[in-house]
Amino acid sequence: MSPPTGPRTGGRLRSVEAHDAVMKAAVELLEEAGYPGVTIEGVAERAQVAKSTIYRWWPSKGALVMDAYSQVVTERMPRPDSGAIAEDLTRFVTELYRVTSHPGRAQALRTMMVEAQRDRDFAIEFRRWVGTRRDVLAGMLVRAVDRRELASGLDIDYAVDQVFGPFWYRLMVGHGPLRAKDAETHVAQLIAGWRRAKDPDR
Repeated sequence: MSPPTGPRTGGRLRSVEAHDAVMKAAVELLEEAGYPGVTIEGVAERAQVAKSTIYRWWPSKGALVMDAYSQVVTERMPRPDSGAIAEDLTRFVTELYRVTSHPGRAQALRTMMVEAQRDRDFAIEFRRWVGTRRDVLAGMLVRAVDRRELASGLDIDYAVDQVFGPFWYRLMVGHGPLRAKDAETHVAQLIAGWRRAKDPDR
């Protein structure tokens, strides 16, 4: 969510600065202490704003956390469009796997996933964010189908699951590694299957 729009007066500038400080504080606390460690009080103290200021822009802790985290992930994660699906997807998955090189980021994701199973309202915010990440990947796959790099019958939604599914499973269960160096191999295996996909209407 954004601070009120209007002419960039001195008050407007302070409003933007306060908004940015709150977003930054929320992400810092999330990556330091996980979702349970984020409180409106803690964010307000770190951002040096009043709690009422935060509630003026976000109705709940969950809305604030997901708004702030969405902005950070958008900045961190690539949206490749080189014209070659192998190159684009390898770059995307490499950065996805690199989250495990940052324990705080991995903890943030795990604790948000757990919270989404317990809190219905937070689940709505979380799934909305997940949907934006899925849309980025789906766009890459659709463009690859249009370029005839992948089979026309490819189930895009399920293909997206095939990318994110192993990531979340390994992140949450911890039975296997998530290593950036493995991204190219994993992507090659996926693409080999996607190129053989059957058109369901035939």
